[in-house]
Amino acid sequence: MTTTELAWQAEEACHNAWPALHQVWCGDWVLRISGGFGRRVNSANPLHAGAGAVDETLVACRTVYGGQGQPVIFRVPTLLDPAIDVRLEELGFTSEGETITLHADIGDVDAAPDEAVEILSYPSDNWLAAMKTLQERDADAQDFFTRIVRSLMVPVGFAGVRVDDEFVALAFGAMHGDLLGVESVITSEAHRGNGFARRLLNALFAWAAAAGARGVCLQVEAPNAPAIALYKGLGLTTELYRYHYRREPA
Repeated sequence: MTTTELAWQAEEACHNAWPALHQVWCGDWVLRISGGFGRRVNSANPLHAGAGAVDETLVACRTVYGGQGQPVIFRVPTLLDPAIDVRLEELGFTSEGETITLHADIGDVDAAPDEAVEILSYPSDNWLAAMKTLQERDADAQDFFTRIVRSLMVPVGFAGVRVDDEFVALAFGAMHGDLLGVESVITSEAHRGNGFARRLLNALFAWAAAAGARGVCLQVEAPNAPAIALYKGLGLTTELYRYHYRREPA
């Protein structure tokens, strides 16, 4: 598999790990719609490296997103022709949210089962409640998150570490063929620096390896230096590509 093919497999894995509640197909693009919660699932995303026709797609975006009372947002991976980004800038779209996609072969990460890490095949009420607390979500945002994770149609492991019977670190991973996509890694502020996230992810990697995974990928915002250091320390040292968003001004 070439690096470009791997990058597009990672794109698919990350889409499947964080699916939109609704989608509209439009030529080279898929318009993801989820009620305004989160840019990844409320933006126009390219389907392949040859995606173009921005002006034509913009007409559809204004109809679809405008009908939902949402702004038009394009998600622009560096896998695309740079002319697309240039055109969106010419149209007045502002840039935001630069994000890095990291990857590692499963043999290059520490994949170690851990008795302290629980891995569920379905998000329990306790797991969801802990995620709400750790991510400090309001009721509407939590309802959105619950709908997303309970709509996953690929094999998923919902991982958690408890201290005194309370979850202090959480994440989940979704399998796309032989590639694990990792999402929603979080540790409680009071327990950061104690290695819980590392143990959590090592156990999740082991779960994925047992399920046939040959690689791991995840996406992290470029300014988040502590998270990037954690993931690279775990072996995810290959940067496949980056992306950012282009938002149409109100």
